[in-house]
Amino acid sequence: MRFVVKLSPEIIVKSAAVRRRFIRQLRRNLRTQIKRILEPATITGNWDRIEIDAPITGAAETDIARVLAHTPGIHSFARVTAHPLGDIDAMAEHAWNHYGALLAGKKFVVRVKRSGNNPYTSPQIEREIGGRLLARAANARVSLRDPDVTVRLDVVDDRCYVVEQQQPGLGGFPLGQQPPVLSLMSGGFDSTVASYLMLRRGLRTHFCFFNLGGRAHALGVKEVAHYLWERFASSHAVTFVTVPFEGVVAEILERIEDSLMGVVLKRMMLRAATAVAQGLHVDALVTGESIAQVSSQTLPNLAVIDRATEMLVLRPLIAMDKQDIIALARQIGTEPFAANMPEYCGVISVRPSTNARRDQVEHAEAQFDFAVLERALATRTEEDIATVLQSGCGEAEVEVFKAPQPGVPILDIRHPDECERRPLRAGNARIEAVPFYRLEPFFRDRPKDSAFLLYCDKGLMSRLHAELLVAQGFSRVAVYRP
Repeated sequence: MRFVVKLSPEIIVKSAAVRRRFIRQLRRNLRTQIKRILEPATITGNWDRIEIDAPITGAAETDIARVLAHTPGIHSFARVTAHPLGDIDAMAEHAWNHYGALLAGKKFVVRVKRSGNNPYTSPQIEREIGGRLLARAANARVSLRDPDVTVRLDVVDDRCYVVEQQQPGLGGFPLGQQPPVLSLMSGGFDSTVASYLMLRRGLRTHFCFFNLGGRAHALGVKEVAHYLWERFASSHAVTFVTVPFEGVVAEILERIEDSLMGVVLKRMMLRAATAVAQGLHVDALVTGESIAQVSSQTLPNLAVIDRATEMLVLRPLIAMDKQDIIALARQIGTEPFAANMPEYCGVISVRPSTNARRDQVEHAEAQFDFAVLERALATRTEEDIATVLQSGCGEAEVEVFKAPQPGVPILDIRHPDECERRPLRAGNARIEAVPFYRLEPFFRDRPKDSAFLLYCDKGLMSRLHAELLVAQGFSRVAVYRP
């Protein structure tokens, strides 16, 4: 089995040198991810396509297709079978072997892309193969405008590729060809979508989380950051930084006048993020702010907030409507995380200013003890995103069972996509799909002595959530780890 990858159009229009560099980077990124699934795999690339050739079957084929669908820099990809070019009759036979059973009683069209040195033209191949298929398929007819089935072939030099299935990719640029950025991550709709847009554009994105209090919120943000990395950026190492900001919030509440608290909090976050970014050798910050969405995001307030740092602040959502942001979150799979994210606002002004002046804010900040901010930065933690979920384990004792327990339901807490791809089998045990981001409402009104086993693929998220529930008094919650 072979996959053919078509490059993003934005790569194709680059100069020859830049184009070659982008193709090399994309090949490296794919090699890094695919070798976790299957070895050996041959990955080659030329001017406008990359080919992946390996003994791909079953689950490995599905996993590789998932990688290709979520890797920045890919316009589309296709699962193909490759054959020696041969003559028109040979190509028609290859097409019939795959598409013949689909054509009976249907309208169809043949589409051919030809390149390299061979004696045919695309219209010639389409016309000749279309005629041969029409003669063999019962009650079929050709329709150039509204076909039920499109027969696709690629003819490249001395090879004929029958395109069995074609899927769109992310587009954008390969990760690693742009400098890295630091995204201020709260776990909500805006920050997750902003981070995704940076990844799609080829910018390796580190995450900075300002912890305003609450282990549940910290765990939720780590989960969605890990999801974004694993889904769209696992070809590169990424750092997750946590800055404890409870003391900063307390200082703001005590020292800063009500109307300016929101603006001052954002300025403190930018100052802290700048220090974190400098430590990571990053030259730009990313936020999920959208113009006028809340009081701190009016144009005058954003201008004042930006004065807190000399570092470039990128705002990819600046002109997007909230519904468009939510729709994109739904598309990339972060909507359920954001919709169920515990929130710790910390600073809520009764009458927030929408037109803060720089001199007012600087005068207010003169009352702030900046040693508090320095202590927060000094106690920050930096973790590898690949292992970030492991760091919370061990805070409460939970039992781990290798086999189902009589009468105890198993809650499959994986993302719905994972449940669909790899359904859990556990004998006669009752299995209920309750994604981890819905555990809080699921347990909200249940008795504290309710017995459940939590399951996930690696056992990390199930253990973290079991520990959290045990700490909340659910003493009979345990982990199922077959």
